[in-house]
Amino acid sequence: MKVTAHDIAGQIARGERSAAEVVAAALQAIDHDNPRLNAFTAITADRARAEAAAIDTRRAQGEPLPPLAGVPYAVKNLFDVAGHVTLAGGRVNAGNPAALADAALVERMHHAGAILVGTLNMDEHAYGFTTENTHYGACRNPVDVTRVVGGSSGGSAAAVAGGIVPLSLGSDTNGSIRVPASLCGIYGLKPTYGRLSRAGVFPFSFSLDHVGPMAATLDDLELAYTALHDAPRDRQAVPTRRGSRLRVAVLGGYFDEWSSAPARATVNHAARILGASEIVTLPDAAQARAAAFIITAAEGGALHAPRLREAYAQFEPLSRARLVAGSLVPAEWVQKAQRVRRRFLEQAKAAFDRYDVLLAAATPVSAPRLGATTMTIGNSDVPVRAGLGLLTQPISFIGLPACSVPVPMPNAALPIGVQVIAAPWREQDCFTAARILEYASSGRCRPA
Repeated sequence: MKVTAHDIAGQIARGERSAAEVVAAALQAIDHDNPRLNAFTAITADRARAEAAAIDTRRAQGEPLPPLAGVPYAVKNLFDVAGHVTLAGGRVNAGNPAALADAALVERMHHAGAILVGTLNMDEHAYGFTTENTHYGACRNPVDVTRVVGGSSGGSAAAVAGGIVPLSLGSDTNGSIRVPASLCGIYGLKPTYGRLSRAGVFPFSFSLDHVGPMAATLDDLELAYTALHDAPRDRQAVPTRRGSRLRVAVLGGYFDEWSSAPARATVNHAARILGASEIVTLPDAAQARAAAFIITAAEGGALHAPRLREAYAQFEPLSRARLVAGSLVPAEWVQKAQRVRRRFLEQAKAAFDRYDVLLAAATPVSAPRLGATTMTIGNSDVPVRAGLGLLTQPISFIGLPACSVPVPMPNAALPIGVQVIAAPWREQDCFTAARILEYASSGRCRPA
C-alpha cells in the first residue's frame, strides 16, 4: 500500500481502480507485513469489504464521492469499533462487551469514505512510549525492526511507515502521536486540546488526552484532519493566515538541554529552512513536565483504581505500579500541578505574541533498540519508557497544536522528527510551516 490516500481517492473517483481492489491490496499487505511489524491486533476484513462495495456502488450509480472514498486506514485499539472489544492495549479489557457503535472519529472517517481495515497495537492503556506490549507483543519499527516504534500509538505509526495503510488514527496524552511519528519518519498531528472529539475513545487522562491523524505525506495528513473536524460548525475555528510570512523561533533552554546532538542538528536544519534565527525559552518547561507527570498519574490512577483492586494481575507490570502510585497522589499535589499549568500556559502565550510557530525536536534521540531500558542524552542516562516524551510532554500539558514533521538529514540512519508548535486553534500554522519543510526536503521550490 505504497500509494498515498490522495492518489487512491483520485484513482477511485476517476474509475481507474475499484475500492474493492484497494481493500484487497491492503488486506494482502497486512498478511505480508504484519508478522514482521506486529502493528495490528485485529483485522476488520468483512467490514472493509462491505464498505468498499458501498463505495463502488455509489460510483457506479454516478453519485458524488466523499473526499476519502476507498482509502484504507486503521485505528489505535482504544477507539471504539462497532462489534469489536475496545482493548486499549490491555488484557483486562478483553472480556468486556463489544462496542455497540463506532467512536466519533471512526464515524467521521466512514462518512468521508475511508475504509477501516483493522485496529492497532499500543502500550497498555496508553501508558508508555515504546509499544512493547506484554500482552500483544512488541510492535517493531519499519525503519529498523530491531528498534522500538515509539508509543503509545506505535501500531498507528508502524502501519503507516510500513506502507500497509496511508492513514491511521492515534491518541496523544503526553506525546503518543508525535513520539512514534518522529521515530518512524512520518507525520503526526496533535491538534489543540478539544479540537477533535474523544467520544468513544478509551481514556487515560481526561484533561490531557488528545486524538489525531498520522500519515506518510503532509497532503494525506491534511486530508484526514479536514475530514475529522467540521470547520464550518467549529466555534474555535480561526481564519487562515494570509499574506504574511510565518514568524518562527526555536525553543531553547530545557528543549535544547534534553536533545541529543542529532536531534539538535535536525532542529537547526529545520530552523534554517524556515528562516528562524531567534531562540525562545519557556522558563518553567521542566516544572511543566513534572506537573504533567503528576496530573497524568493522578487521573490515570483514579480511572483504573477499582479494576486494579479487582484484577491486579491482569495489568502488565510495566504500567500497573505507576497506576497504583498515581491513585495515591495527594490532592494538594494536583492543585500545585494545575497552578504550574496555568503559569506555563501564560509563558507560551507570551511567546506566541511574538511568533507564530515554535520548533523543537519531537524526540530527544532516534529509536532505541527493543528491550533497552535507558538511553543517553548528553551526560545523562534516562529511562527509555518515560524519557522519549521529554520534549513532547510540556507541549501536551497546555494543549497546544503540534505536528511532528520528518526532516531528512544527510547520512542519518534513523529519523528524528521536528515538532512544529502553534498557538491554540492555529493548526493551519503548523501545516504552513510543515509544507515549507516538506518542499525543502523534496528539493522542490519553496511554496509561496
